[in-house]
Amino acid sequence: MRYFIEFSYNGKAYHGWQKQPNAISVQQVLEHALTTLLRAPIKVMGAGRTDAGVHAAQMYAHFDMEEPFDIEVLIYKINWFLPHDIAVHRVFEVRDKAHARFNALSRTYHYRISNTKNVFTHDFAYKIHLPLNLDKMNEACKILMQYKEFQSFSKSNTDVKTYFCDIKEAYWVLKDTELTFVITADRFLRNMVRAIVGTMVNIGLGKLEVEQLHAIIKSKDRNEAGFSVPAQGLFLMDIQYPDTIFNAI
Repeated sequence: MRYFIEFSYNGKAYHGWQKQPNAISVQQVLEHALTTLLRAPIKVMGAGRTDAGVHAAQMYAHFDMEEPFDIEVLIYKINWFLPHDIAVHRVFEVRDKAHARFNALSRTYHYRISNTKNVFTHDFAYKIHLPLNLDKMNEACKILMQYKEFQSFSKSNTDVKTYFCDIKEAYWVLKDTELTFVITADRFLRNMVRAIVGTMVNIGLGKLEVEQLHAIIKSKDRNEAGFSVPAQGLFLMDIQYPDTIFNAI
């Protein structure tokens, strides 16, 4: 039987989602918890890979289990078993070939920037004390939506076969003293959101003109884009799937 697990995590203590040979990861901790509680070797496949220090308000993974188990009991036990920075919200049966990564239709990320010192958001937002031009940053979002290939914002030396991404929405919103960048796409390249945000911060600071974003994207050169903003401000917020995979047979 194949199951999806929905969970969230504070990424501060982890070296990203994917298992690493010499560092603790969210995948490793989750697999250990499931293996211990279900008394069977469990491997989980996540909906994507988040980098070290990145958070997830909503993340999905799938795993297979031959023997039946009480889902509600598992959810209760695993939340006691897991450390405080990982929480499981749902576990549910799906179709046998449902895939947490490949069946995802879209993913939404938020990046948070604070313009004041706040001890309660220090680990969850990037602090910039200089004023940012929100109108120009939203103009840049409109340009971003005109393109499909984003090699300029991808980490170098990755094993991806294509740099094409279908961005469905991108915009900035201001609430109180916090700016949030919202972006939804069918897929994301490694470091893509953080590189886009760094480029837009340079636009907001007046270091780049809005129209220069065209040349940056067309260059397909990571060196032409802006800096990569710190990980603590990035959150995976939402993953969408087709309804068909949730109808377990």
